[in-house]
Amino acid sequence: MGINVLMFYIFSAVILVFSILAVTSRRILRAAVFLLFVLVATSGYYFMLQYQFLAAVQLSLYAGGIVVLIIFSILLTHHISHKFELPPFIHIFLGILVTVVGSGVSIVTILNFPFKATTNQPIGTDMSEIGRQLMNTGSNGYALPFEVISILLLAAMIAAIIIAKKGK
Repeated sequence: MGINVLMFYIFSAVILVFSILAVTSRRILRAAVFLLFVLVATSGYYFMLQYQFLAAVQLSLYAGGIVVLIIFSILLTHHISHKFELPPFIHIFLGILVTVVGSGVSIVTILNFPFKATTNQPIGTDMSEIGRQLMNTGSNGYALPFEVISILLLAAMIAAIIIAKKGK
């Protein structure tokens, strides 16, 4: 077994374990930290595929930005010691049932889809081409969507903090 296969299994185990812990944790701050581990391990996949740019975006934007924003919001609203109650058994059962059915539908769909090779030319992945597309506001540009999403996230975070502060 090569080092790549071993790293794949390690990243997969980390993602699986910490995803389950993030969903089942009754403490909100711990769930956010578990999410951080999942996002860092996901960037490990990108490094293995030699997509350094996507790995850097994953680390800086999601693991570094979004999770820090979530943790900051938890600390700002003074809910750091909040412990959720155990959900009723019927909710746990229905959650597991939806998970199994959703996984089954996804697996059947993927196995029955006729994946075919394409004849299209691959898009360039050099850093200058990625930079041009990220800074472009026209066709194939991503500057406007990034700005819209950042404003939407800021508005959602401010609204969540206001709602959490009103609860007191």
